[in-house]
Amino acid sequence: MLYAIMSEDVANSLPKRQLARPAHLARLQALQDAGRLILAGPHPAIDSENPAEVGFTGSLIVAEFASLEDAQNWANVDPYMDAGIYAHVVVKPFKQVFPS
Repeated sequence: MLYAIMSEDVANSLPKRQLARPAHLARLQALQDAGRLILAGPHPAIDSENPAEVGFTGSLIVAEFASLEDAQNWANVDPYMDAGIYAHVVVKPFKQVFPS
């Protein structure tokens, strides 16, 4: 089943994001290589694809996991969690309707 992992960053998270990004992306790449990643990306803090020093306010990941518990466990050990970037993370089942 698909799960949405929605996170909210702490204030001024950009320096921490930059340090932890390679490890974070490696985990996402592993999901993609396994054919389980639907989409992933950050929420820019401003209306821009490249918010520069303004940074990001959180992230969204939609991926396939065996259960809600598995998705939550995966989210709990994200490098961004370990680095103190995420203030809050919500994991919910997700039903993709489009694109079909």
